[in-house]
Amino acid sequence: MNTFFDTVPRSALYFFIASTLGVLVAYWVISYFVKKYGKDPKYLLPNGAFKKISRPIFLIIFSIWLRSGSIRTLLQLEEHDYWFKKASTILFIISITWLLLNLLKIIKTAIVNNYDVQVENNLKARKIYTQFNILERIFIFTIIILAVGAVLMSFESIRELGVSIFASAGVAGIIIGFSAQKMIGTVLAGIQIAIAQPIKIDDVVIVEGEWGRIEEITLTYVVVKIWDKRRLIVPTPYFIDKPFQNWTKSSSDILGTVFLYTDYNVSFDALREELTKILESTDLWDKEVNVLQVTESKQNCVEIRALMSAKDSPTAWDLRVLVREKLITFLQQNYPESIARNRVLLEKSTDEQ
Repeated sequence: MNTFFDTVPRSALYFFIASTLGVLVAYWVISYFVKKYGKDPKYLLPNGAFKKISRPIFLIIFSIWLRSGSIRTLLQLEEHDYWFKKASTILFIISITWLLLNLLKIIKTAIVNNYDVQVENNLKARKIYTQFNILERIFIFTIIILAVGAVLMSFESIRELGVSIFASAGVAGIIIGFSAQKMIGTVLAGIQIAIAQPIKIDDVVIVEGEWGRIEEITLTYVVVKIWDKRRLIVPTPYFIDKPFQNWTKSSSDILGTVFLYTDYNVSFDALREELTKILESTDLWDKEVNVLQVTESKQNCVEIRALMSAKDSPTAWDLRVLVREKLITFLQQNYPESIARNRVLLEKSTDEQ
């Protein structure tokens, strides 16, 4: 009784064994060098990087092995050569796409991990985070679209259908282009934000009268975390087309102001001394700016501005609240007559005299 191997030509069996061993050796060699360079400090890879790329690399080698024909010859399926090659092509495209996406994530992790957004002076870190978050989405979208297109174009029938559609879709393309104009503009605004960076992750902004921090930036929208934990969803073109306040555009430190309205007989020197005492008694002040000025003289009062600095906007807010409270308490206790008030002058008429 003949077995399966008795019916298979010796050359086909040897070819199958040699190609299989070649696949295993190639995978082992690639794995060896990846692990070796991953341990080298000059080429240090993040933890788990090898696991992310080992599977797609194996599938790439497997797709090449599948196309070699050893399995077809061994199983005597030469009449199905077309489908084996087509499966090999699709598997190769998918594996390459998977590998590119994983490499993109590894590169992002390796670079972003060198920057800490939790430190006080985190401007550069926020720039890097913002650029990589947006550009990563652009690359993922582009790679997937190209991969799907490559898979579809590998079928001749679909390729011919696509050519005929493109040849006869002039008017439809114009209509779709006008319809998608807003969406394209939104995506381009996201790309422009990634390059020009009018906003960055963790920036402090005032948008639509709301104070908050940039929590997430995508190609189409931006999430602003409001101070009371609400989320404001803003389309990306807003930050290109409309004015808004960015308190941390170039640095995280910020100036805070406190306005007081007092009577004309207030002692400005005493207020300056008290402001200095208040600032020196708190860790909220960064010891950079300490100024008290009379900025306006009105009919019934004078406007006094206390200017102080802090390391970031939340700290500046707390410092302003503290200084305002302490200065008002100082006026109440030491100069109650200097609190702004309306005066009415009563004069006796000559008949009463």
